[in-house]
Amino acid sequence: MRITPFTVSIPQARLDDLQARLANTRWPPEFAVPEWSRGVSGRYMRELVTYWRESYDWRAAEARINAFPQFIAEVDGVPIHFIHVRGKGPNPTPLVLTHGWPWTFMDFAHVIGPLSDPAAHGGDPADSFDVIVPSLPGFVFSGQSAAGDIGYGETARLWTRLMRDGLGYQRFGAHGGDAGAFVTAQLGHAHAEAMTGVHLAFPILPGVAHGAFDPAEFDTPEERAMFDAQDGEGRHYTHLMVHVLEPQTLAFAMHDSPVGQAAWMLHRRRAWSDCAGDVESRFSKDDLITSFALYWLTESFGSAIMAYAASRYHLPMPLAHDRQPAIEAPTGVAVFPRELGHIPRSLAARHSDLRQWSVMPRGGHFAAAEEPELLVEDLRAFFRPLRA
Repeated sequence: MRITPFTVSIPQARLDDLQARLANTRWPPEFAVPEWSRGVSGRYMRELVTYWRESYDWRAAEARINAFPQFIAEVDGVPIHFIHVRGKGPNPTPLVLTHGWPWTFMDFAHVIGPLSDPAAHGGDPADSFDVIVPSLPGFVFSGQSAAGDIGYGETARLWTRLMRDGLGYQRFGAHGGDAGAFVTAQLGHAHAEAMTGVHLAFPILPGVAHGAFDPAEFDTPEERAMFDAQDGEGRHYTHLMVHVLEPQTLAFAMHDSPVGQAAWMLHRRRAWSDCAGDVESRFSKDDLITSFALYWLTESFGSAIMAYAASRYHLPMPLAHDRQPAIEAPTGVAVFPRELGHIPRSLAARHSDLRQWSVMPRGGHFAAAEEPELLVEDLRAFFRPLRA
């Protein structure tokens, strides 16, 4: 497997084109309805785009990205971009962190240091990890197949090849949120022999349909209250059917308008995070724009959302075998109160080798970016007894 160092270096002509498009935005009409009640606030979107044009510094963001050692691996013909930070400790455990949509690998930026070098962040060196953060196929600097058919199961296989054949880790741990949780669950299901353990911030169980349980199964009133508080007005599903059924149609619009693409992603950042309506309480303008810019500057919006169709997202995750539990690897679940979905602990215990179930005091769908300290502590606690 060929692995080469990688440095982000966006051509200036591409940045100039982006500036021109931002300046020439054709703004849609706005109506006398409460802000955010029918989608993204026009007032806030104009404020954000003004900041993007006049104050945001892509080159500074590029330098922050390039502070991490990055590589491109050709895995079964698919170029996979990844960060690889070696741990500082007596016996670092390899750990692959997988993001989702509309995340990027940079949503893990605040956990990489504490996980790889715990002593420098007030922790125990014995809890160190070798941290590997790949970009999902089709996302930003990673390639997708010509047919756009790499879904979550195929990605889990690619990750196993990268970790074992490319980086030489015969066993490793995994964590994921959103789409990354689907990949991580598949690692624990289809590749359990390679896994030290799998840790999920989004409760995904192979072979189990979303919502396929009786709410009476919730083990505690606290967990039932989180389930009952889920927003039933489309907070989760407004994007889903178009991503699954018509990703190519949506891509025509999104590839032509950086503001349109940013608005589509911004709505999810606000609606899915534990921000109480104030998106900047969880993500700074610079962090938001860096995420939007990574998709725009790499022209990867369309290839990224192809994973929804390739994975048949609207169906239960298919099983690679019929052994029980489906996730045979040791499993940890971090329950963030504003996550998009909640399941009973008893359901997770039936379908996985559940070792840890942590109910968090706060946090939403973007756990690594929203609450990095909570996530780091939970990962350390989960993997501590599993270390060789």
